[in-house]
Amino acid sequence: MTTDEKVKDQNLERMNANLARLEELSQRLVTALAQKRDVPTSLQGPDQDLYLKAATAYMNEMVANPAKIIEQQVSYWGDTLKHFVAAQQEILKGQLAPPEDATPDDKRFANPLWKTHPFFNFIKQQYLTNAQAVQQALDGLEGLDGRERRRIEFFTRQIMDLYAPTNFLATNPDALAKAVETEGQSLVDGLENLVRDIETGGGELQVALADKNAFKVGGNIATTPGKVVFRNRMFELIQYAPTTKTVHEIPLVIFPPWINKFYILDLKEKNSLIRWIVDQGVTLFVVSWVNPDASYADVGLDTYVAEGYLTAIDEVKKITGQNQVNAIGYCIAGTTLALTLAYLHKKKDKSVKSATFFTMLSDFEDQGEFTPFLTDDFVDGIEEEAAKAGYLDSFYMSRTFSFLRANDLVYQPAIRSYMMGESPPAFDLLFWNGDGTNLPARMAIEYLRWLCQGNKFAKGEIEILGETLSIADVRVPLCAIACETDHIAAWKSSHDGIRQMGAKSKTFILSESGHIAGIVNPPSKKKYGHYTNDDMSLGHEDWLKGAEFHEGSWWPLWGEWLKSRSGKQVSAREPGDSDHPPLSDAPGTYVISKG
Repeated sequence: MTTDEKVKDQNLERMNANLARLEELSQRLVTALAQKRDVPTSLQGPDQDLYLKAATAYMNEMVANPAKIIEQQVSYWGDTLKHFVAAQQEILKGQLAPPEDATPDDKRFANPLWKTHPFFNFIKQQYLTNAQAVQQALDGLEGLDGRERRRIEFFTRQIMDLYAPTNFLATNPDALAKAVETEGQSLVDGLENLVRDIETGGGELQVALADKNAFKVGGNIATTPGKVVFRNRMFELIQYAPTTKTVHEIPLVIFPPWINKFYILDLKEKNSLIRWIVDQGVTLFVVSWVNPDASYADVGLDTYVAEGYLTAIDEVKKITGQNQVNAIGYCIAGTTLALTLAYLHKKKDKSVKSATFFTMLSDFEDQGEFTPFLTDDFVDGIEEEAAKAGYLDSFYMSRTFSFLRANDLVYQPAIRSYMMGESPPAFDLLFWNGDGTNLPARMAIEYLRWLCQGNKFAKGEIEILGETLSIADVRVPLCAIACETDHIAAWKSSHDGIRQMGAKSKTFILSESGHIAGIVNPPSKKKYGHYTNDDMSLGHEDWLKGAEFHEGSWWPLWGEWLKSRSGKQVSAREPGDSDHPPLSDAPGTYVISKG
């Protein structure tokens, strides 16, 4: 047999193997899709009223200002025709080259072929022209209130992002090149990745962002030594082992958000805020929330305050023998910490000496990028789904957060996985991002109705455990860290809420970057800087204008702030005591539960 014949046989064998694999994957795909959950229509997109309002606004604009509409249409068709003619002229010249390309840089079109190849360049330029025309039409709409405009802009952007040429095999040069290079193997591997993700998602497509086998909680992430020293139905309390001979007498307890798991603050040794705090000579406790199932249906915000915050604070005081603790609340846990502090003030309880808030909202007047999801059509759907199941499945929160950054968290990962046939990266942050938790039914609806929609805390109307609470009731010394590009808790809204609090001592730090990277920003990285301004009488715009910029992490600055409120040095404390024997090693059992 000649060499050519051997190669042909090998190619035929590979093709037959791939065909068999495709058949198997197709059968698995059909089986997986049959398991698809019944997602309420209201959670799949806005109701028809929004489309009607957009269409009505456009029609009104046509009647009231036809010249503007005609100008927009003529401009669009003129640009399109000019682009087509320019491309045609290059071809007639016998040049396999695109016409002049003045489109802005876009990381989706990083492949040089988008600039140099006439076909791909034409597709790209026409897509960007279309997107620009749609945006101009939106910008020109009158008669929409701020909420309606934000919703229309959001869902329009989703449609435009979906139809980007990079999202389709026939118009993605990277995927086509990979298919040719691998003789189609990348497409087979991509189908396998697609089937795997749909199977994992129970019939729903949830793009895997990270290699789930690359990390183990308590193995190579969440490894700071400590012990679970208390457990109830709401949380496990972890006390971390000291790394210094002496510690400050006032302990610190961190309340992380229960939408995700606490180990975002303890991913790896080099970027672990938990480990860094322990190394500063602080007795540190962290609450690890339970991942609720249907049995938690009637758990509300009051339950988190009573059986979570108040209980954790009380147990930390017992273990350390102190009358006070310092506390941190991150995101939704920061909001609930503020509620707890207001409640303690009403009860004249001084158990909390100082509070730190990470990316926290207490005034929800401006809901930022979440506005599209906080109208009644969506919240009604969430309420219906949560009431039926007893909890809000993490699937819904994960999908919502992902589509706030669709290109980065949906389409680009999908392209790499399904078109290129690549395995998800071994990235600890993305692994954590995919490790979501459920929300109790009553709590989820109270948070959305009372805070996000009703803004009852800022209005002084929210009732928790028999007390009517207000932002002004937060009186302890506080430090708030917000993040400049945070798309979940906008820094300006965070600043507005802090200004309304009744504390006499307020420190506000604005970190560069976003909701996670701005907080998990160790000094060793020397990456993101931060802004400070002691004048909290200023509104957010004036505060930033007068702020001083500092290179590097905010951790050391906050560490000094905490140190001044943490008391004298005492002998280091080992986890637990005679009444709180260690129940398990950190990171505990609740953190690994899938609910």
